[in-house]
Amino acid sequence: MPKLKTRKCAAKRLKQTGTGSFRHHKAGARHLKSSKNAKRKRRLRQDAAVSHAEKRRIQVALPYGL
Repeated sequence: MPKLKTRKCAAKRLKQTGTGSFRHHKAGARHLKSSKNAKRKRRLRQDAAVSHAEKRRIQVALPYGL
């Protein structure tokens, strides 16, 4: 059986934790920051966990992990 290809779009956007779950950056932190309050901007800086529903799709896209 041939080797499986890694989806590069997923590999560049996700990080895998030690336990095998995935983290991603939150959307909305790039521009139009003057209308957002400081608390909201702080929360947008933190990574978020990938939802359980998306985990299977990500494992298919990244067959060998990260």
